[in-house]
Amino acid sequence: MYKLPNLPYTYQDLEPYIDTHTIGIHYHFHAQNYLSNLNKILKENNYDYKYNLTELIYHINEFNEKDRENLLFNLCGVINHNLYWKSMNNPTKVQKPYGNLLLAIEKKYGSFDNFYETFKVNALKLKGSGYTFLVLKNNGELDIINMSNQQTPILLGYIPLFTIDMWEHAYYLNYQFDKTKYLDNFKIISDFTNANKIYNSISNNDSSYTKNLFYH
Repeated sequence: MYKLPNLPYTYQDLEPYIDTHTIGIHYHFHAQNYLSNLNKILKENNYDYKYNLTELIYHINEFNEKDRENLLFNLCGVINHNLYWKSMNNPTKVQKPYGNLLLAIEKKYGSFDNFYETFKVNALKLKGSGYTFLVLKNNGELDIINMSNQQTPILLGYIPLFTIDMWEHAYYLNYQFDKTKYLDNFKIISDFTNANKIYNSISNNDSSYTKNLFYH
């Protein structure tokens, strides 16, 4: 069975930007619910867990047609949450973009600060629930895109590098309707360790990233 990943920080490590209670509920209730639903559907289909989570998306047609929509919704919910956990950390431990990823960000956006401002503006345009992603498109360019509900850029053929969860349960207890403050504070805890590994591995022609750096 697929399992929740261990968080790279304690619940209180993100305070005061995201409080312990919010992280605990988000991790043990919301993320766990997507995972439990996913495993339940897979068990009903006698699935043997031969794919990692990303690969499973590309093999969705191997499952019963009546289960595919619900399966994909919960699968993407798991993948999106797994990336979200990797996109933040204790402010004393965060890693900002470096190497080829930093060069690509500076080439497109001018600076990391300009990138994040563009990221924030895009996130504030998102209608309803969803996520804002930094992605690597299939033409080799970086882009910032919004995806509704539990859709993932993987469905578009893109590689998601970094994300922020814009569902209300991710921020409401701390910020209520002040999404701008949530996004401003998220910059302080935003961590690009995972994004650096993926992007820099790809740019260095390390094909192992598909197995080793995606969201198991």
